[in-house]
Amino acid sequence: MSKKILIADDHDIVVTGTSLILEAHIKDILIDTARNYPQVIEKIGRQEYDLIILDINMPGSKNQKMIPEIKQMSPRVKILIFSAHDEAVALQYMQEGADGYLNKLSRIEEISEAVEKVLCDGYYYPAGITRYLLKTNAESSQPSPVEKLSAREYQIFSLMTRGEGNLEISNILNIQMPTISTYKKRIYTKLGTTNIVDLIRMHEKFSGGKT
Repeated sequence: MSKKILIADDHDIVVTGTSLILEAHIKDILIDTARNYPQVIEKIGRQEYDLIILDINMPGSKNQKMIPEIKQMSPRVKILIFSAHDEAVALQYMQEGADGYLNKLSRIEEISEAVEKVLCDGYYYPAGITRYLLKTNAESSQPSPVEKLSAREYQIFSLMTRGEGNLEISNILNIQMPTISTYKKRIYTKLGTTNIVDLIRMHEKFSGGKT
């Protein structure tokens, strides 16, 4: 079944270029476009999309408030922030529930990889996000929520925070991908979060003594 992607950006060259890149590198996708945020809301109100590639500075933008609003209307849709802003700004949107961040200056290969990762694994974050979290992470004295995880859950949790997708985890641990999806749901539930940014923070804060 084809995946439906909505590219939401008010710059013609970005929309056209991104569409051509994705159509050339990813099979079975259908691309729609929106040139402002009210049009995004109108379109997701009429049909379901698998992914929205969202420019956070488009006309009518509500900044971070766009993320929960879109998720409320379409809970299953994935949102990939597509912006020239740095990681500090991207994290604000990811903490609101966005599923990934991609810089507009990224190479062609990175753009197609990011979209494939979000469609396959449910999230994408570049190495810069991890470096930023490491740089800004503070020591915490609160009890470690990581201790709630079983040994297998912790293995998958650690691989997720390294940016490994379902296929890579399956190859590394030699377990079936549907089983990985089940483990991921348990991990998010036990750690009380729904986004990968929180998982990275928890891993950096609490995983020193976990084996």
